[in-house]
Amino acid sequence: MPYSIEIDLHGHTSESAKAKLNETLKKLPKDVREIEIIHGYRGGTSLRNMVRKYKHPKIEQKIIGLNQGTTTFIIKREK
Repeated sequence: MPYSIEIDLHGHTSESAKAKLNETLKKLPKDVREIEIIHGYRGGTSLRNMVRKYKHPKIEQKIIGLNQGTTTFIIKREK
């Protein structure tokens, strides 16, 4: 299984993007440690803002890199 995965949210509304994040995190394989979220930013900032404010118990940290169109979630290790 992969160490990291990528989710592309282009074309989603904030509501459908949040549902996709919820579903992905619910079914996340145990060996995934990071998720790169591609939300874009040139067509507006609603997806970016939603992703960066999004909270879930499996997320340990969010990394906002130099690319304004992506955010990385670091996933907590299961004990």
